[in-house]
Amino acid sequence: MPIPKDFSAFIKISAKERALSQLQRWIIDGTLIPGEKLVDTELSDALGVSRTPIREALQILEIQGFVEIYHGKETRVTKIEKDDILKIYPPFAALQSLAAELATPMISNEQIENLKRINTEFSLLLDRGQPYKAMELDEEFHNLIVEVADNSYISSFTSTMQKHIRRFKYLFLKHVRTTEQISVTEHAELIAAFESREAAKTMMLMKQNVMRPMWELYESIETNSFRQE
Repeated sequence: MPIPKDFSAFIKISAKERALSQLQRWIIDGTLIPGEKLVDTELSDALGVSRTPIREALQILEIQGFVEIYHGKETRVTKIEKDDILKIYPPFAALQSLAAELATPMISNEQIENLKRINTEFSLLLDRGQPYKAMELDEEFHNLIVEVADNSYISSFTSTMQKHIRRFKYLFLKHVRTTEQISVTEHAELIAAFESREAAKTMMLMKQNVMRPMWELYESIETNSFRQE
């Protein structure tokens, strides 16, 4: 029988993928707090899947650094310390800077216009006092540059690190008011460097854009400003 050309097949998601996505989301947004004990039977009931995909998802989360599994004993959400901020941002900044360098000669005018659109929406959300939605657009801005760089290793590594950074922001953003509007200006300068095809400048501006929030966050956080089990 003929199949319509515009037909989109349903995306099948395995029980493991569904469990992984939900657990990761709960850990990142703080629903599952640092240090919290995870019981596979309770998670199985909550997510409506068997214990096997739960255990498989937890193994992946352990590799990603989101949980700690004490075999034969218990599984807990990984605790985070203030100094962890200084460990995750520098390698993330290095890969983001490399992505900017690689993207500079390849980025199209259409992609540049898309960066401008994202930055405009980013600025509006900040003005409206919607930091979490603004954070998502900031990630979209950076992800587009990584996509243009077309390097699967950069994409894979930055994706995992970005999730950890997002976790920091979710846990601390309610306590910290950063000067995020500076990012709007930095984004604009970065876009201008892409337009003039200045690879060295895009690298420098990208590193500045990533590392500045690190220091703001680090200096503003009280050691015990979030609850851990």
